[in-house]
Amino acid sequence: MPFTIQPLTPAIGAVIEGVDLSQPMSDDLLQTVRQALLRHKVIFFQDQQLTPVQHRDFAARFGPLHTHPLYPGVPEAPELFILDNHAGNPTDNDAWHTDITFIETPPMGSILYAKRLPPLGGDTVWSDMKAAYEALSAPLRDFLAGLDAVHDFARGFPARGRVAGAAGAEKHTQALEAHPPVLHPVVRTHPETGADGLFVNYGFTERIKGLRRKESDAILSVLFAHIQQPEFLVRWRWTPNAVAFWDNRVTQHYAVNDYLPHQRIMNRATVLGDRPYHRSRMPAQVAAAAA
Repeated sequence: MPFTIQPLTPAIGAVIEGVDLSQPMSDDLLQTVRQALLRHKVIFFQDQQLTPVQHRDFAARFGPLHTHPLYPGVPEAPELFILDNHAGNPTDNDAWHTDITFIETPPMGSILYAKRLPPLGGDTVWSDMKAAYEALSAPLRDFLAGLDAVHDFARGFPARGRVAGAAGAEKHTQALEAHPPVLHPVVRTHPETGADGLFVNYGFTERIKGLRRKESDAILSVLFAHIQQPEFLVRWRWTPNAVAFWDNRVTQHYAVNDYLPHQRIMNRATVLGDRPYHRSRMPAQVAAAAA
């Protein structure tokens, strides 16, 4: 099958055909896939037959992998983790979020592989943070670009939450201690494309630094609602053995929780990224490279 890229919406999402992710990928093909990811923000591959090791090895071509502090790992490839949701373990991902923003260097991307699907439902929706940012009024864009926000592990994984309960109190306490709150810019400049996009999410963003709590809550509520506009979204109906690869630096996503009591099992690899910044406060090493 020839290599093709079929966009799904004007803003976000594309299906790539003619690529077997189980096979070693040439540098040229890898660069083509990376460029498609940068252009479309989330890309999909169908009918892939991947072992956990092959899934991990494909993800590792894009950078070092993150190991999640709470979710169970895949035995053959512990860098992957398992999302196994059913009536006894409902999903905790049915909220808009950007992955792992509770660390200093949040992921550049995540790669999700469908292992078992319900007969109906279980879609995932992604939102384009570049399009969402550009749709704001110019005065609001300028105001937000100078702000930082607190991202907190405890907000996304509270002690009484399902993921913490499944992991156990000791493991959750250790993870909480290892991940104190961090600051990230409210508007992030993409390190590869140079585009600006919103970088706050309901899952982990606790407050905007420097604002009174009521002010912060009001602005975040506006932004959390704003990013859900249909013009920014792509909704993916999973098929067996499909793969989704999204740019975590410029997207948010939502796992639709409409399939219980049926089971949905996914394996995920998470590729680490770099420290977020805004162009107005560019880190020294990036400024030097751009000069």
